[in-house]
Amino acid sequence: MDAKRIVILGAGTAGTMMANHLRHQHALRDWEIVIIDEREVHYYQPGFLFLPFDIYQPEDIIKPIREFIPDGVHLVTGRVESIQPDQSHVQLSDGTPVRYDILIVATGARTAPEEVQGMLGPEWRRSIFDFYTYEGAMALRDKLRRWEGGRLVVHITEMPIKCPVAPLEFSFLADSYFHERGMRDKVDITFVTPLSGAFTKPRATDTLQHLLTDKNIMVEADFAIEHVDNEAKTIVDYGGRTVPFDLLVTIPTNKGADALEACGIGDELNFVPTNKGSLQSKDHPNIFVIGDATNIPASKAGSVAHFEAEILTDNIIRYVKGEPLLEEFDGHANCFVETGHGKALLIDFNYTHEPVEGTFPIPGVGPLRLLKESRMNHMGKLAFRWIYWHMLLKGTHIPFVSATMQEAGKDF
Repeated sequence: MDAKRIVILGAGTAGTMMANHLRHQHALRDWEIVIIDEREVHYYQPGFLFLPFDIYQPEDIIKPIREFIPDGVHLVTGRVESIQPDQSHVQLSDGTPVRYDILIVATGARTAPEEVQGMLGPEWRRSIFDFYTYEGAMALRDKLRRWEGGRLVVHITEMPIKCPVAPLEFSFLADSYFHERGMRDKVDITFVTPLSGAFTKPRATDTLQHLLTDKNIMVEADFAIEHVDNEAKTIVDYGGRTVPFDLLVTIPTNKGADALEACGIGDELNFVPTNKGSLQSKDHPNIFVIGDATNIPASKAGSVAHFEAEILTDNIIRYVKGEPLLEEFDGHANCFVETGHGKALLIDFNYTHEPVEGTFPIPGVGPLRLLKESRMNHMGKLAFRWIYWHMLLKGTHIPFVSATMQEAGKDF
């Protein structure tokens, strides 16, 4: 008789954390754990933000996937073609079927510039760039090194996106970068968003909008892009409003994995309908979803996947034992926001609480301050890379940081 098997799709942040969490569970000692990914290298995706500004180098953000897969977990390098939930197996592109008893979908999100007419036109990677991919961030780095100024437009196509604060961070870092190069007066920066303000949460929006104003970054809100005019170098919204650019840094539509569309378990953007508290698929009881692959109303950020992993591990054990699942995930997100000039904000929020002021991670002590610009928060952002490689991916609990949002030490 075949051993019971858990299959994890994706060896990115969420999938790797789940492999490490599950391998150490006594209740799963007789289970086989398989993780599947077509790539052989792991990218520290928050580092993409820093590549264009020469703050990080490629070697800072790339490591072999295999380095983080624990002993006892079988890594399969291959592309998932489709999922057959009714047969409880996935099909690889080479035709190999992989059976599962429990499936964990951790396939992340990808950029889809093809969704906007003209985005992949003749100006792509000439005057139109993204930084949500390694290739895009590196191409943009090379462009910025030789760019002599003009109209810089930082643009979000639509929500949801991975790391919702990253476009703002790029705008702030660009302001700092051009100041350091002595050419800020030669650059007009415009932040273009489909939202009615700078961020998805009103209280944080007030603080971030103030920073944009202070840094002389203009904002075009409620901009729903219809197409990119490569010849005129403008982006055009459905109402006919135009924003001209000399350099467009765009965050394209974010979508889930193509394999999810092929089997029909994803929504219109290929994200999987997921119970927002238990992280179980709404349609298939033996499928669980984590990280950017879900459609839950939480940020698509590494901290969210970290908090989800701790709760999902408990629910996997409960499922194996035939016990009721707990709906404990509260949408907790904890994000550093680079604001340039060696400073950063820290925001902490969940499904029901907006980002608030206070102390983190120790109530009343800190040492980090929430929703306040500081050099300490900037150091925390940079330190997170070490934490990511040495703790987060390996499923190590971060001291004083709980999976659910704590109210102590915060000003609600």
